[in-house]
Amino acid sequence: MTSAKAPVTKPKPRGWFRFPDPPEIPDEKMTVFDHLTINGNAYHVAQHLGNSDTILVAGDHYLSLRFTRGSLRGVRYPDLLVAFDVDPAAYRDTNAYVIEEQGKPPDFILEIASPSTCRVDQGPKREEYAALGVLEYWRFDGTPRPSGVRLAGDRLVGEEYQPIAIEEPEDGIAQGYSEVLGLYLRWEQGQLVWIDPATGRPIATLASERAARLEAEARARELEAELHRLRNP
Repeated sequence: MTSAKAPVTKPKPRGWFRFPDPPEIPDEKMTVFDHLTINGNAYHVAQHLGNSDTILVAGDHYLSLRFTRGSLRGVRYPDLLVAFDVDPAAYRDTNAYVIEEQGKPPDFILEIASPSTCRVDQGPKREEYAALGVLEYWRFDGTPRPSGVRLAGDRLVGEEYQPIAIEEPEDGIAQGYSEVLGLYLRWEQGQLVWIDPATGRPIATLASERAARLEAEARARELEAELHRLRNP
C-alpha cells in the first residue's frame, strides 16, 4: 500500500467548473449497490487504507483528463477509484476526478459488471484507463451468469496493461493481488471480498467488528463467572 503525504492545495486551474452528476443507468446502479454500497465494501476498504485527508476512495463521478465545458459523452465514471497523495476536498468541490487538477491519475480503478457494461469494461475502458496512466484496472462480474471473466486485473507496465495473475485456490473462489492496495481482490460465490495478505482473512467490516466485540464481551462474562465460582466454592 502506498504511503500518503500531505496534499498540496493548488489554485483552481483556468476553465475550472463543477461537473454535473453522471446519468443513472438502472442496471449499473443496481450492480454497484449490490457489491460496493449495501455491503459497505467501498467504506471498508477506505477505512482499511486510512488517512482520508490524502487518500481518496470514491466512485460514480466523472474521471476526466482536464476541465472541459464541451460534451461529456464518452467520459467515464468508474464504479470505484482509489488515489493516493491527492486532495479529496478538491474532488468533492469539482464533483469529479480531474487529472489536471489532482496532478496525477488514479492509482486503482474497479468496474463492477452489469449486462450493459461487460463489453465496454473489457475493451474500450481498458484502453482508455491505460492511456490515462491508471496503475491498476480491475473488473468484477458478480452477475448470475458471468461473461466468461469473473475477476480480472491489469497492471500498467510502460504504457500498456499486463494481466495480473488470477488464482483459484478452491472451487467458487478466484483472487488476484493488488500491489497498489496491498490487498487481494477475491470473487467468492459471486461476492467481492477484500483479503488482507498478512492474515489471509477479510479486512475488518462493520459485521466482523461487531462479532469481535460480542465475542470479547462473552469471554469477559465467562471469566467473571469463573472468578465468582473460585471465590465462592
